[in-house]
Amino acid sequence: MTLTPLTRPARLKQGARVAVVAPSGPVPQERLDAGLDILRGWDLDPVAAPHVVDRHRQFDYLAGEDAARARDLEAAWCDPSVDAVICARGGYGVQRMVDLVDWAAMRAAGPKVFVGYSDITALHEAFAVRLGLSTLHGPMVATTSFLKDPRTQESLRATLLEPESVMTLGLATARPLVPGRARGVTLGGCVSLLAADLGTPHARASVRGGLLLIEDVGEEPYRLDRILTQLLRSGWLDGVAGVALGSWEECGPYEQEVRTLLYDRLVTLGVPVVEELGFGHCATALTMPLGLPAVLDTDSGTLTLDVPALG
Repeated sequence: MTLTPLTRPARLKQGARVAVVAPSGPVPQERLDAGLDILRGWDLDPVAAPHVVDRHRQFDYLAGEDAARARDLEAAWCDPSVDAVICARGGYGVQRMVDLVDWAAMRAAGPKVFVGYSDITALHEAFAVRLGLSTLHGPMVATTSFLKDPRTQESLRATLLEPESVMTLGLATARPLVPGRARGVTLGGCVSLLAADLGTPHARASVRGGLLLIEDVGEEPYRLDRILTQLLRSGWLDGVAGVALGSWEECGPYEQEVRTLLYDRLVTLGVPVVEELGFGHCATALTMPLGLPAVLDTDSGTLTLDVPALG
């Protein structure tokens, strides 16, 4: 089955209430406060979920108990006064809580904006498969790129409030890895999380017809090799229309090792591949809509949406 576009949520208006949740790792209070102040500066009304700064009793890499993190997401989504849900940070933990969420209640609550990246990839996939909803692979409230980089902030702000102004995406660093032009429906995120999702009850069978956006952090070349090889061997990548690569921070020397590995594994797909498009764990991280029709052009180093990210 070929991927089809997903439902777009409505764009935000001034005064919109934004719930901030922590489905994965714990969040320092001072970083959370700084991120909330940025949202207030956009004339939004941010509110932190009850367990955002919690820590798990046994595993301090988790932001509170699994059930509490699931309830925070569910309660924010099902609150009719909330227009958007933005994650505070990634880390690890979504896979422990994703099946504890009441997805039927979430579906009944209707579409709204959802933003995150990194470990949040598992939730992007859940929103796509279980709710049929387009989401935003974008910066999170308590992350360095959001707090420190004006272009990262502006990319998210414009996507949320003026989505027609950011229809063509990509940084000047983008260049062809495998030349060409492709059309498809965007999906993706952290590639290690996509591989970890394989074999789970609600995983996609394939990405046929998709424009796959992938990046990662802290994965050495041999581990990236294993991840990409698993995706290839499973058949998950069969029929993909094109691939856009983001950042590969702390994954080894890019030009000498990582780039060579990416080419070796992805050239076998026979589709266009663009590198360094400008999303993920990087200093400037553009907001990338997932679940929407777009055109990937490796010569211009751009991803151009057919429609604005939000309605």
